Amino acid sequence: MENDKGVVLATVIKNKPNALVTLEREEEVSLISLNDQGSFNSLSENLLIELFDALTKADEDDSTKVLILKGAGRGFSAGHNLKEVQENQNESFYRDLLNSSKKVMTILPNLNKPIIAEVHGVATAAGCQLVAACDLAYADNKTKFATPGVNIGLFCHTPLVPVSRAIAKKHAMEMLLLGDLIDASEAKRFGLINDIFGHEELHEKVMEVAKTICSKSSYVVKMGKETFYKQLDMDLEEAYEYATDRMIQNLKAEDAKEGINAFLNKRDPKWKNS
Repeated sequence: MENDKGVVLATVIKNKPNALVTLEREEEVSLISLNDQGSFNSLSENLLIELFDALTKADEDDSTKVLILKGAGRGFSAGHNLKEVQENQNESFYRDLLNSSKKVMTILPNLNKPIIAEVHGVATAAGCQLVAACDLAYADNKTKFATPGVNIGLFCHTPLVPVSRAIAKKHAMEMLLLGDLIDASEAKRFGLINDIFGHEELHEKVMEVAKTICSKSSYVVKMGKETFYKQLDMDLEEAYEYATDRMIQNLKAEDAKEGINAFLNKRDPKWKNS
């Protein structure tokens, strides 16, 4: 369905019966929901495979400018499915599971479009890892976060990768060594999430953020996200060399010319997304 300006208002995307991950769209925003509610959206191998497919599909959708990742039911995600792990005690399964997880976690910063975590209930272990790996994250005021693997003799080795990159080292080590639940206020103080809202207004507020991003040039947003993540691993001199090249490339873009002209002439820009 479209409005009089041709903008997509809502699209229900056909999902498989009993899908572990669902995909739908609100205007220019793709909503990806973890949907294994009986296990608190635990990240089983099958769920991870479906999640990767949904992320790829949404990223390739030309009518989508922003992705939101959320959990259905009582919480965001309790991490890997420990029952599944216990039932498959062999290295081949461990490696397949963790490789499926790695594919999801590494595609998030490499998506062409920003992805926002909309978090409620709990986000623990690999669920917390998902939050840390997203570009932005917002939670309701009752959400709890943890990397509790140390409590069961299984350190959160893979969750620590994005967590240690998202927050200060001392905060990361505190979460990893103590394994305690922290509330949303502490998660915000640590820098794990951007902001906190009441449960009833969470989705509305996250959509406001998403729509603000949608109002920007998608070409510029894509380029900027790519620059941000690539320069993180460079030394200072190399980062400036890379960023200078990217700035020059951006200045040559049609949307930069349009944006500068609109700013100087005190009018709204008309993006060509190029």
